Amino acid sequence: MNDIRTIVSNIKQGNLKPIYFLMGDEPYYIDKISDFIEENVLEESEKGFNQQVMYGRDVSVEDIVGAAKRYPMMAEKQVLIVKEAQDLSRTIEKLVSYAENPQPTTILVINYKYKKLDKRKKLHKAVAKTGLIYESKTLYENQVSDWIRRVLGGKKYHIEPKAAQMLVEFLGTDLSKIANELSKLMLILPKETIINDQHIEENIGISKDYNNFELRKAVGEKNTTKANRIINYFAENPKNNPLVMTISLLNSFFTQLLLFHGLQDKSKNMVAKSLGVSPYFVDEYFLAARNYPMRKVAQNIAILRDADVKSKGVGANLSNKDILKELLFKILH
Repeated sequence: MNDIRTIVSNIKQGNLKPIYFLMGDEPYYIDKISDFIEENVLEESEKGFNQQVMYGRDVSVEDIVGAAKRYPMMAEKQVLIVKEAQDLSRTIEKLVSYAENPQPTTILVINYKYKKLDKRKKLHKAVAKTGLIYESKTLYENQVSDWIRRVLGGKKYHIEPKAAQMLVEFLGTDLSKIANELSKLMLILPKETIINDQHIEENIGISKDYNNFELRKAVGEKNTTKANRIINYFAENPKNNPLVMTISLLNSFFTQLLLFHGLQDKSKNMVAKSLGVSPYFVDEYFLAARNYPMRKVAQNIAILRDADVKSKGVGANLSNKDILKELLFKILH
């Protein structure tokens, strides 16, 4: 986030680089930086002649260099944006000679999603010297809730930990998807709203009672009735509650619980830091650790691996509902 603020601040101040090479596995910030340059560097009256968008699948590196070497018309700068430049990954090193001596009146923006330049090769070194390289890394799951809070806080909204966790478990770590859902909420709800699980259920369609977050909590509490009610709901709504996701999240939970048992320092802050969870959820791990000694935790991880194999049709011909019920019984007993 600090890198983004610095880049945007420099652009606003007119401190522009001749090349912006935006790369990495998380496309959200690549798009954000690229869109900001597209919308703000040139005046509207200048864009017609001096702003061009190319797509990697439609052009060659030679086409890009040719366009970048042109002079602007009736403006100090021209902006050239290459989207989906990862389609040029096999030939991208041909950009070296231009990167070593870029046109000072051109702002070249390369959107290189889901890939990275090899730091050992000439292009990376040349761009790092004359321009700017930004690597957008995928956030870990435990970092996304904090990201949601920061985004909402910047817009004068707040969110309860459970509501943030529901979004993460339903949407994963795709920041673009999450940002779209947050935009919907901010259109509907007034500023200063504290977004809770009810808001999520009513406006995004994630059940506040029947989700993997509540299943994990019920399993940790050994609340057999609640856990069975949730998996029955999952079995009736498999599209919104894929078995592979449920197994993965339960496996993450028991893996965290195994780590919890191994901690010498079990202070609340250390547990939160070591497990990568919000301090808000730490008490659930203390309760779960009492319900599942280390031996049982290890057994449950093996049980989950077996269920994962069965879900792929190996060794048993069971329905997802039967796999879920068998899995839950073995975990709880």
